[in-house]
Amino acid sequence: MIEVKKLTKFYGPNRAVEDVSFTVEKGQILGLLGPNGAGKTTIMRILTGYFQPTSGSATVAGFDVVEETMEVKKRIGYLQEVLPLYHEMVVSSYLEFVAELKGVPKNDRKKQIRKAMELTRTNDVSNRIIGRLSRGYKQRVGLAQALLNEPEVLILDEPTIGLDPKQIIEIRELIKNMAGERTVILSSHILPEVSMTCNKVVIIDAGHIVAEDTQEGLLQKSEGGDRVSVKLKGNLTGEDIKKEFTKINNAGIVSVKNEGSSTVIEVVRAGSIDIREDIFRTAVKNDWVILEMKSAALSLEQVFLKLTTREE
Repeated sequence: MIEVKKLTKFYGPNRAVEDVSFTVEKGQILGLLGPNGAGKTTIMRILTGYFQPTSGSATVAGFDVVEETMEVKKRIGYLQEVLPLYHEMVVSSYLEFVAELKGVPKNDRKKQIRKAMELTRTNDVSNRIIGRLSRGYKQRVGLAQALLNEPEVLILDEPTIGLDPKQIIEIRELIKNMAGERTVILSSHILPEVSMTCNKVVIIDAGHIVAEDTQEGLLQKSEGGDRVSVKLKGNLTGEDIKKEFTKINNAGIVSVKNEGSSTVIEVVRAGSIDIREDIFRTAVKNDWVILEMKSAALSLEQVFLKLTTREE
């Protein structure tokens, strides 16, 4: 549904994104994840025809975003970070105005407005002035306007920014309910947003893509797909423990710290093979008493920090 190839955008001498490539399949929800200023909004504005790229190409539903901009716009619903609302207008009048701008046939407008309001649960505020609505309802009205032309692709820039926890859950559920029916790209720097909503993730940092995969794929590919934490009895010497545990196949980094009368070791698993049995045998061979052993998968947050944190 969306194909981006070697996309580059400069603002004068300043690079926003460079050599960015990724694809989104029909019906997927893709999370464009990155720190503030990473280039997420620039990519979205190019996909919606708002900006032209310096080089590279992008297509939506087979249409080129530069050569066939109007065809692309017919197939896209866009909710930008700064909500495109007229605060002095009544909700229903605003949606009718937007439907006309989007070229929704006059005979279909009422039906499309009603459908968008039902999807976003804004029926109960249809006669309210937008400026007097809560932030959550304004966000829903913004989402309703993006849905008016029944787009194949929905592009949402930071769709839950500024919302309270209850409102975030509501917007998240709305987006998840569109999976399969529509292709969705949403940008965020909020990790739970992506982990709870998206089935594919593109991580961008300083204008470059540093990872593209499903969440499960990212966790597996990242060095240390999970960690095994082992608590041993007594205060043991760190160097001896590291020497023994690093002999285990598929075991990566080992950290050792003393906690009271015990020693806690963290072994990072480098492959997909369960290493707990080997850890147990290593402990028995060295007469180390295991008080506790547990394994924990790396979180998306840990993968994100690993990929986007650079030393000064």
